[in-house]
Amino acid sequence: MKSSVALAAKRTQAIPRGTGRSLPAVLVFLVIACAPVGEQPDPAVEEMGTAKADIRASESKAAEEEAALWEADAEWLKAFEAKDVEGMLSFYAEDAAVFPPKAPIVSGREAIRKMLEELTANPGFELTWESVKVEIAESCDLAWVQATMVFRMQDSEGNLQEDRGKAVLVWKKQPDGSWKVVADIFNFDLPLAGAGE
Repeated sequence: MKSSVALAAKRTQAIPRGTGRSLPAVLVFLVIACAPVGEQPDPAVEEMGTAKADIRASESKAAEEEAALWEADAEWLKAFEAKDVEGMLSFYAEDAAVFPPKAPIVSGREAIRKMLEELTANPGFELTWESVKVEIAESCDLAWVQATMVFRMQDSEGNLQEDRGKAVLVWKKQPDGSWKVVADIFNFDLPLAGAGE
């Protein structure tokens, strides 16, 4: 029987020379070959991310403009409460038009100025409103406002008359960044004389 030492020597001689040295190189090659290739960005995913960013930016811009419009509306109301003709007029664009009930269209700031002067000359004149809805266009340069209003005026006999109504106003952003009214449309809730008879 061969000794265990002889068998061990024989096994050692059966291993090809150099195999022990090449094994690490093989392992390195396998690691490199099996390493995941860097993932390439998906254009569709990138486009979706850009679109979402654009939407967020647009929503933020619209929110800013809506806040500016609410502020302008509040300042305009203060001018009416003070019966400040120049203050009232300053919120109308140069080419603005007013559409009063049962009357022709009042076009341009000078014609609107005359209308406001006639209204404020009445000792009982008072106009207040509450804007209840604001919509900003996607372009953020046009908006419309829905409002309810209370209008008071003294009649020819000195009696104070009151009408309640509603209005739709179209605002347009100006080159200087301010908002101005380009269309002022309103009417009253009271039925027309003779209606329903």
